[in-house]
Amino acid sequence: MGTVLCSCLLGDNAKVRLKLSKMLEEEASGFYPDVLPEGSVSICEVEMKGCRREFYADRRSEEIEIGTPVIVEADGGFDMGVVYSTGRIALRKLQLKGLVSEVEKLPAIMRRATEEEVREFTEIRKREPEIREACLKRIERHQLDMKLVDIDLRLDQQKLSVYYTATHRIDFRGLVRDLAGEFKARIQMVQITTREEARRTNAQGSCGCALCCSTWMQKIHSNPFAEKPQMPDSMNGDNFSFNTIGLCNRPKCCLGFSKTNGKNGNCHHGKVRQNGWPSVGTTFTVRDGNAVVEGVDQQKKSIWIRYVSTGQKRRISLDQYNNMAGKRQGGQA
Repeated sequence: MGTVLCSCLLGDNAKVRLKLSKMLEEEASGFYPDVLPEGSVSICEVEMKGCRREFYADRRSEEIEIGTPVIVEADGGFDMGVVYSTGRIALRKLQLKGLVSEVEKLPAIMRRATEEEVREFTEIRKREPEIREACLKRIERHQLDMKLVDIDLRLDQQKLSVYYTATHRIDFRGLVRDLAGEFKARIQMVQITTREEARRTNAQGSCGCALCCSTWMQKIHSNPFAEKPQMPDSMNGDNFSFNTIGLCNRPKCCLGFSKTNGKNGNCHHGKVRQNGWPSVGTTFTVRDGNAVVEGVDQQKKSIWIRYVSTGQKRRISLDQYNNMAGKRQGGQA
């Protein structure tokens, strides 16, 4: 995965997301009752850089609309974001995250952002390639085995967050000292997963739509060491004409929410699609035990399987799969 593609809150993709959120606010707000007692503070969901969304309490008497740039409280300073949802929709999202009891502890929206602050925010975003290049040079100087994903300089320029991926723990104390001396700001090193990296790119998937993690998904894996390579049990047999692996090199999130062939929402062992291709998650018997179909690529006419006993993965053709699965069916017969 390459450099972050679109991380500007004021870009075209952000405008589309905000328009869709406003439509949702107008159409669906009546379906959700208030979940907070009357007289409680208003809740707003604010989108920050990198498609990161946080909840803030709006204790001001002035009403605020979706798409409004606002200044919000941050750790020892302030930052700028854009209001993504308000009212019942924001309260409903807060309820789904189980944070309703933490309303009084939420940071606050300080005020609307002025035109000067918006220009300053834009200038900081223009400086980010230069800051990123400086970070890359220092990473190479310290010979650190890590991948720089993104950087985020706060609006008050008092804190610089550096997002990176790595396969193991990194001793970046020397790097932090160099960066703090260069930018005269507090340095926060944030290790993220490949899914979080994909979310921050705000790119398009092979389906032509924006990534699920960058748009509507509320939660993804946060522990860099918790992700496992196997496919989830909810994989199903829909006719996907594209690979099941997304930009994050993990199984696509959308596959877990698609229509399934099973009565209970799970794939049946040995289920075959109407076009002759096996379903992802199909288990069949081989010489040394069982194997599982982990991916189907109809464009390359190949199937990825994993041997359960050894964990070894192998790519085979459809004919090879039919021969292996046919032997199993013939033996059962």
